Amino acid sequence: MNEQILKELFTVLKQRKKTREKESYTSFLIKNPELLAKKIGEESSELIIDLIKKNKQGAIKESADLIYHILAGWVYLSITPEEIWNELSSRKSTSGFEEKRNRGLK
Repeated sequence: MNEQILKELFTVLKQRKKTREKESYTSFLIKNPELLAKKIGEESSELIIDLIKKNKQGAIKESADLIYHILAGWVYLSITPEEIWNELSSRKSTSGFEEKRNRGLK
């Protein structure tokens, strides 16, 4: 599998946004952005814990959960995967330290 799975999942999530909230967890999340944001935070925290514990299988599962919730966030904000790829592409010739300095972060 490759990035195509992300595009396919994104398409499914966009379709589920149109489903009634009682029939689709995705629809429920997208229509409740505070809960969606909370879930992103929870999944991020769980991934951090698995990284610190060097729990590879846990990190795989939590990464998948986090990616799902991030994609739901993109659907909520009408962000396309291509917009994210373009942003990432614009950063590839810049070191992470340099990119952070350019944003004024320390």
